Amino acid sequence: MFGESHGCCVGFVLEGVPPGVPISAGEIDRELALRRPGRRLTSPRREEDRVEILSGVYMGYTTGAPLTAIIRNRDVDSRFYEEVVRHKPRPGHADLAARLWSMGFHDYRGGGVFSGRLTAALVAAGVVAKKVAGMHGVGFYAYLRRLGGVECPEPLLEDVESIGGLLAKTNSSLVFCHDEEASRAMEEKLEEAMKRGDSLGGRVEVWALGVPPGFGSPPLDTLDGDLAKAFFAIPGVRGVEFGLGMRAGDAWGSGATDDIVLAGDGSPMLVPGHGGGVLGGLSAGSPIVARVAFKPTSTIRAEKRTIDWRRLEETTITGYGRHDPAIAVRAVPVVEAAAALVVADYLLAWLGWRLEHYHRLERGL
Repeated sequence: MFGESHGCCVGFVLEGVPPGVPISAGEIDRELALRRPGRRLTSPRREEDRVEILSGVYMGYTTGAPLTAIIRNRDVDSRFYEEVVRHKPRPGHADLAARLWSMGFHDYRGGGVFSGRLTAALVAAGVVAKKVAGMHGVGFYAYLRRLGGVECPEPLLEDVESIGGLLAKTNSSLVFCHDEEASRAMEEKLEEAMKRGDSLGGRVEVWALGVPPGFGSPPLDTLDGDLAKAFFAIPGVRGVEFGLGMRAGDAWGSGATDDIVLAGDGSPMLVPGHGGGVLGGLSAGSPIVARVAFKPTSTIRAEKRTIDWRRLEETTITGYGRHDPAIAVRAVPVVEAAAALVVADYLLAWLGWRLEHYHRLERGL
């Protein structure tokens, strides 16, 4: 990914995309619409979020060359950042660390390169990854699992596998929750937070289905480790867990170990999924389930303590501007895209390894 929140654009470069994958700007735009700001209960920033493919696609198919695309920033208002953030780092944001890291040369407008605006590029790149993965039977589903203390019930495996109806319910919800009652309760929590000038934290759950066993390269490059790294690259992420996650630290072994059973097609399967579909850093052929925790939006109307760089003295700051009352809501398609990019990368490496293995068998080696 590249670009800054208030620069001319954000974008991405994808290398290693196989030639012949059908892709269009329209497909990417439809996914971008899911995280686009300007809807009710989101940031009032209005961006049309139309992708421009610069290279790597010709006549509707990938060429095998690096795929480069940009999304222009159209609705930019830098007044708050020039008047306030330039001199006063916002608590909870990257402003303080970014200034120290860059020796004062960072782009502080809208958070610059540390802004959630860059996730537009991540979602766009994820569309390509999902197309590559989908050509080999791998699919993804993400939804808002928890917001403001309200829980969206976990979907049944058969619903995720059929995905059509479930996805329609999720994408029609303002908060990406497939349960109507929970969705309404989450919306009420968001409205309450907005009236109070406050914000909410939340959790996004993502499923990867049809992932063959053996994705990962232990001991260091584990599948769950690489997924976690991708999730932590999303601004606002504060925690990642697979399966039982942190609850495993309080569990008994008798209630935390998956059984190994045979699925309908005769392949081994882990139930009920305490390990999140990963064993020893490798995919095990079962659905991979991860949850990603997002902090509440840091810019709120409450007065917070900070410093003034001009006089190097303590002062206060009150947030204003155009911010989401909950980062987690628009992060749902972002988490799905991050998961797809990691899994698609492993898939391409795995296909090459298996092809070489079969060639060696044919040659009697």
